[in-house]
Amino acid sequence: MKRSVLVTGSNGFVGKNLCSALRAMERVQLFEFDTANSPDDLERILSDADVVVHLAGVNRPKNEQEFMTGNAGLTESICSLLIRSDKPAKIVLASSIQAESDNPYGQSKLQAEETIREYAENSGAKAVVYRFKNLFGKWCRPNYNSVTATFCHNIAHGLPISISDPSKVIELTYIDDVVNALVREIMDDDTKAQQGFSFAPELTGYPISLGELADLITSFRKSRETLEMPGFDCSLIKALYATYLSYLEGGDFAYPLTIRSDERGCLAEMMKSRTFGQIFVSRTKPGITRGNHYHHTKTEKFMVVEGEAVIRFRRIDSDEIIEHRVSGQEFKVVDIPPGYTHHITNTGQGELVTLFWASEMFNPEKLDTYFMTV
Repeated sequence: MKRSVLVTGSNGFVGKNLCSALRAMERVQLFEFDTANSPDDLERILSDADVVVHLAGVNRPKNEQEFMTGNAGLTESICSLLIRSDKPAKIVLASSIQAESDNPYGQSKLQAEETIREYAENSGAKAVVYRFKNLFGKWCRPNYNSVTATFCHNIAHGLPISISDPSKVIELTYIDDVVNALVREIMDDDTKAQQGFSFAPELTGYPISLGELADLITSFRKSRETLEMPGFDCSLIKALYATYLSYLEGGDFAYPLTIRSDERGCLAEMMKSRTFGQIFVSRTKPGITRGNHYHHTKTEKFMVVEGEAVIRFRRIDSDEIIEHRVSGQEFKVVDIPPGYTHHITNTGQGELVTLFWASEMFNPEKLDTYFMTV
C-alpha cells in the first residue's frame, strides 16, 4: 500500500533533494506544494496525505513581519486544516537551531514548533521537529544564506570569496543525511510511536572553520592542475567535493591532462593522493618495452586496456624470469612486487594502452626506482 506524502517547499533546497528521493520510491505517492500553488491546492492535498513534511518557510524576507506569516502563519494554516480532516496526518517540521535565538527568524521558527506541539496534543497524531544546522549539498542557492554554497559556486566559477573571520567555526550538515532521516521518518511503521510530539535526534554535524572550508574547496579547484585528490576516507571531504562539483557549468566538466611523449609513445598522469598513490595511463608503440627497473617499497598494478603485451619479472637476486601475457580483452590486473625488476613489452600490431597504479605519489627527491634489465 502506498504512503501519500505531501512535501511543502518542494522547490527549495531540501525539498528538491527530498522529492527526488521520494519519486524513486514505489511505496510513495508524492504531492508537492510550493509558491506556485494556491491555498485551495493545499487544502485538497492535505485531505489525502498520510505524512506532511513541512519544509516551506521564509528566511530572507523583505520585512520582518514576513517571518511570522511565512513560518508560523503557514504552519498554523496547515495544522488547522489537518485538525478538520477525518484522519490527521503525521507532520514533520523543518525548523532551525535559530529557534533557540532571540531574533525574528528564530522566534517565528519557535512559534511554528509550538503550533506543531499543540497539533499533536489536540489531534493525537505524531509530530516531529528537526532543528537543522548549516545545511549544504547539491542544488543549494549560492550567495543567499549558505556559506558553503557561496564558496563552492564562486570558487568553481573563478570568482572571489569574502571571509570576515577565518577562525569562526560553523557546524555543517550534509543534505543526504537530512534526506535519509526524513525518508526514515516518512516510512516509519512503528505503531507504538505514531502519536505525540518529539524533537528528532540531532543529525551528524561537521565542525569546520570558515578559513578551513575555503581552503578545502579551493584545493578542489586546484586539483585539476596538481592532480592531487583529497582524502575521501573523511565523510565531510567526500560530501564537500561532491557538492563543489555540482556547481560546475556543463562545459567545465572535462579538463585536459598533460601528455608526455617520446619515441616509445606517450604517458599522462590522471590523479594522485598522499594516501592512495597515483594513477596514470600510457600508449606504447608496437615492439617497445617500458620499465627495466625495480623498487624497494613502492608497489604498482598494471592493467592493459587495449592491445597485447608481455610483462616480465626477475627477482634482483635471481636469474629466473617470470612472464605474464596480458590483453585488453581480459582486463587482468598484474601486481608488481618490490625487489623484482620488471618491464612491459607491446607484442601486438597496434598501440598498447595500459593503466598503471603506483602506491606512492611521484617524488623526484625519493624515487625508489633503480635501473636493472630483466
